[in-house]
Amino acid sequence: MSDTRIAAVDVGNDSVKAIFGHEDYQLNIPNVIARDTEDRPVIGIEELNDQDPLEGIHIRVHSPALQENNAIYRVGNLATKSDNATEIDQGTSKSEEDQTLIMLFATLALDAVRDSNQEIFKKANDVIDANYTLGTGLPLREVKEGKDAGYRSRLLGSVHQIEFLVTPKYQGTKVNIKFDEMKIYPEGFAAYINLVMDNNLNIINRDLVDKRILIQDIGGLSTDIAVIKNRKVDDDKAQGFNIGVSESLEAIREEIRTKYDVELDSRRDVVEIITKKHDRNHIMVKGSRTSVHDITDRVLLELAKKQYRLLRNVWQKNSQTEICYFVGGGALVLKDYLKTLNNNLDGFNIGFFEDEKESIWMMANAYYKLISAFEKSTKQSTAKAKKTVKSS
Repeated sequence: MSDTRIAAVDVGNDSVKAIFGHEDYQLNIPNVIARDTEDRPVIGIEELNDQDPLEGIHIRVHSPALQENNAIYRVGNLATKSDNATEIDQGTSKSEEDQTLIMLFATLALDAVRDSNQEIFKKANDVIDANYTLGTGLPLREVKEGKDAGYRSRLLGSVHQIEFLVTPKYQGTKVNIKFDEMKIYPEGFAAYINLVMDNNLNIINRDLVDKRILIQDIGGLSTDIAVIKNRKVDDDKAQGFNIGVSESLEAIREEIRTKYDVELDSRRDVVEIITKKHDRNHIMVKGSRTSVHDITDRVLLELAKKQYRLLRNVWQKNSQTEICYFVGGGALVLKDYLKTLNNNLDGFNIGFFEDEKESIWMMANAYYKLISAFEKSTKQSTAKAKKTVKSS
């Protein structure tokens, strides 16, 4: 039997962020899939094997958890080049979408096939049996609705197989994924853990520990506002809203397409235009540098106003709040607009993470801390039980 491996996976609307093992491997893959056929055209096998596998993820997915089983997909960067590429739409539930599971399974399989894992997992005849202890999360709204239980039960106790088809280096390999254990955390709570604790769950930010805090996590499909009091999330006051940045990013993408006849591959391309260090809010049109500031400002300011109204309403109901932290990929996109609104309006005490990577990887880091602590606790309990049995 193969050993189990730690995995912390944040299936975000923009991309999947994952941390494996003892922080020995990380993956960031665009959350885009496209249905495909078994044979996709490539120039030659030598060229295929020289490519980065992440640029050519082409898989068949078999899992009893899926609504559409045994389907073939392009995933990530390869999918963005397809005419039929799909990204998760506003109004859907992350826990109920096949795309969430396809991205999760593909990410784990890409970790399992790496040469450095051959001592961890059992491999025979190009089939790898990979066992994982998974830490992941769902929007607060879905957890409050009890959807985390259904999500967990669909994944535990089954084998989920990824077969690599025309994928560089891994063509013909199958990965059987099983979950020894799985923890699902509400995303707002995870953000709090990441703010105040290190990887061993030791407190690193004592100034925040006993404060009353709001954490507004702006994702692609939803916004969670966690109310932190007495070092824990107040479940009754925490709220989830069915509003994220994906709809606005899609609107910007569509307007650029209509106005300039420029096709952006995915919402991730829109985010890059908005957040890049140089030439922000500019695109190339027929080789000429062109500003799209008027489009991005109009669309994003409107969304920022909606997010600010959410903040105002929740703060009003929790008047003794001391600070609100904005986190998540959406906060990165809306930061300047929210700051401007706040300066001109209520002047709440709000905070952002200036380190963009920290903001984007916050959930994955939090899941890693929590699942690592769970694994450590489980090992200690097992060792203690064995010691008791031995002594008796």
